[in-house]
Amino acid sequence: MITLSNRTLNRTLLARQLLLQRTSMPIVQAVEHLCGLQAQAPAPPYLALWTRLDPFEFDALSTLIIDRSLVRMTLWRGTLHLVSASDAYLMRAALQPELTKRARLVMPPASRVDIDLDKLAGITREYVDTEPRTVAEIGAFLEEHFPEAKARELSTQAQMLVPMVQVPPRGIWGVGGVPQNVAMAAWLGGDLPSDAAVPELIERYLRVFGPATLSDMQAWSRLIGLKAHAAELDLVEYRNEAGKVLLDVPDGVIVSEDTPAPARLLPAFDNVLLGHADRTRIMSEEARARWGAVRNGVFPPTFLVDGFLHGTWSVVETKDTATLTIEPYFKTTKKDMAGVVREAKAVLKVMAPGKKHVIIAP
Repeated sequence: MITLSNRTLNRTLLARQLLLQRTSMPIVQAVEHLCGLQAQAPAPPYLALWTRLDPFEFDALSTLIIDRSLVRMTLWRGTLHLVSASDAYLMRAALQPELTKRARLVMPPASRVDIDLDKLAGITREYVDTEPRTVAEIGAFLEEHFPEAKARELSTQAQMLVPMVQVPPRGIWGVGGVPQNVAMAAWLGGDLPSDAAVPELIERYLRVFGPATLSDMQAWSRLIGLKAHAAELDLVEYRNEAGKVLLDVPDGVIVSEDTPAPARLLPAFDNVLLGHADRTRIMSEEARARWGAVRNGVFPPTFLVDGFLHGTWSVVETKDTATLTIEPYFKTTKKDMAGVVREAKAVLKVMAPGKKHVIIAP
């Protein structure tokens, strides 16, 4: 069995994630290829695609959200993701058992009350089927039916149990607004399939995150029983430097560890950093510790140097100025920092056109 070095896995991951070289792939195709994009906040999907596609226009992504080609909804790990309309059915159906399990754990043990989740789901479904509702409205409505529970916890459970889409203008670049949710069936015109195509989901995962272990797949999806589903597929095996078995699609391209990796700016929550249990192929243990030392689970935007997590970046805007600050975790050569600064200048042009741009770097 072939052993793949950590740097080979790094370059292979970057290539499959469209981070070695920007591509002209259409937006919907790119979102599907990447198995969706983290979308807890409006900006990350735009920045995730900007760093991967060329050409890419922010307005083009906004248009696809408005015309319902792409939707924002609760999926992986109970968080908001941007996916295509067709993938919404595949992914939500496969993940629903895990989301239902999460719904049972929303309430803290000390204050947990016994709620009929089937009843809660049914009431929610009727309420969000007619028009978009805010989280506060959903919670207040459910609290009338379940006065023994808290509105906020009930609304969170509802989002886990009932497939909903977070509708525009939320998610549109440069447009504010309170998040509103409507039933996915009402927004897209169809209910979830009765069967969950988990093997297809595994294959899709490997095409963008592989080669990977079963533990990696579980960390990404939170699903159990993946070994049996993987056995239904025609997969090949490798080993990593630690001797663990890696699974992959037969036609998956393995990229040489000597392939150059350009500097890349990533948005908050970028999937490339979240897709594995063993993340050493994209970050050192020291980098992971620093990156993970966040408050309230809000991960900052990051940047890659030589293909690995190297630090964070942030933007502060005033009326006339946009200032981007680069904060490396490690000592960085002038050549490497020049690559990061080049990407920083480029992203400010699209994030804050018409303003004075300032880059603060070591």
